[in-house]
Amino acid sequence: MNAKEILERERRDQVAREDLVMFVNACFACSGQREFYSDGQDQRVSIDFLHRYILGNYRLLYARTLAAGINHFNQAQIILNLLATGRDVGRDVGRAHRAEESALLTSALHALPPPRAWRVLETLRDRRINNRRARAVTREYLARRRDLPFDAVKYRSKVHSAARHAHLCLPGEVGGFLFRGWQRRVFQTPLLESFRQAHHSAEAVYRLPYTVAEGLAARHKIPREIFLERIAPQMTAGERLRLQKTAARVGDVALAVDWEHLPLTKLALYALSLTDDARRAQHDVLHPALEAAARQALVKAPLRLGRVAAVLDISFSSSGSSEKRRRPLAVALAAHYLLQAAAQEYQAFWTPPTLEPLMARAHGQTDLATPLLDALDWGAELVVIVSDGCENDPPRGASELLRVFRSKLDPARRTSVVHCNPVFDPDDFTLRPLSPLVPTVGLRDAEDLPTMLGFARFAEGTLPRADLESYLASRAARMIGSATGPDVEAD
Repeated sequence: MNAKEILERERRDQVAREDLVMFVNACFACSGQREFYSDGQDQRVSIDFLHRYILGNYRLLYARTLAAGINHFNQAQIILNLLATGRDVGRDVGRAHRAEESALLTSALHALPPPRAWRVLETLRDRRINNRRARAVTREYLARRRDLPFDAVKYRSKVHSAARHAHLCLPGEVGGFLFRGWQRRVFQTPLLESFRQAHHSAEAVYRLPYTVAEGLAARHKIPREIFLERIAPQMTAGERLRLQKTAARVGDVALAVDWEHLPLTKLALYALSLTDDARRAQHDVLHPALEAAARQALVKAPLRLGRVAAVLDISFSSSGSSEKRRRPLAVALAAHYLLQAAAQEYQAFWTPPTLEPLMARAHGQTDLATPLLDALDWGAELVVIVSDGCENDPPRGASELLRVFRSKLDPARRTSVVHCNPVFDPDDFTLRPLSPLVPTVGLRDAEDLPTMLGFARFAEGTLPRADLESYLASRAARMIGSATGPDVEAD
């Protein structure tokens, strides 16, 4: 191989590495919803283009991205796109790659929250994806559900669509419940019988999942405060959290929230949704709950850090949008608690400054240079910047500070700086960076920080494509374990 061919190969590898890093970063941050600076349509068009581009050029790596820890929205898109293009599997990859892809599809689908997984299977019908592989994945999913009667009640239309589209024969009484008229029979399965009775008896409503019972309660004209009080044992932790304020407003009903089992970012979102007075009143409850949630997140994804500084952007743009209200602000607050729990020494620097993290609110301009200068002066080994990258006070102030710091004060890179961006920029198909001298990674939930800090070395651009491919391959192997998906040829 001559010098020209070597140079050309290096350029191809560099382009491929940049493509993959851009895609993985987008899959961490983008959820197809409206952001502060862009609407939902822009988000969906841009992320759909990236999916099609990576699928067409790097199919195996596209499938392995399922194991990289990306958000549920993009996992669902990858599953659908791989199943829709099943005919390409036989031509483009060998049998081993086909088996790996099938196993990744199956594992990822089972790892999704049930509402999203059932929506994926329902979308197969909407998009008329009905090859043998899609049917096999659907059959495997239904076979492994631990409580299919519960799913048949709670997600009735979706289960019906998935089973009918895949031509499946459902076990027990579920088939008769979905396809042969639940009104005209008596069921031995308690939940199915409760569903039937609840259309005639108000008492049976309280034996159903909350989302199903809510509509039937309205049909029976049950007073809202009585319904919420009696249905509380059937609620999930997330449902209790969403409805706590509503319950108090309509009937002064106290819904106990299981703080110990709420994810960190979701708990931060709830805390920020409260008024200032409510946050002050519940500080002694919310603060320990956030600390406990951070410790629990680190049990699932261990992270041990030394001297860490966090630069946390709570300017007005962190208020998010109508679809993602206060989400960037919540990510900053949750990241504060996570890094505090993971570090031996920790200091937070907020912009604008705040004395009490729980009282943080989105306001003011974005001055990242001042808190970043303070963080570097404090002598941190690692500086984590959580910001959407839209710096305007002054513009590019942090970028210039980082340029001087890297070139004059820390050319040996003794201090690591990572920019975590919770907002996808649809105009550039990527995340808005602060500086080319520091890696920028996507961050939808603070719980993803351990994964993203590990991925930052690839976003920095110093490692070759082969290392990134090995990283994705190892993540895929851990996700699959010893399980194998349905190994079938596509129609």
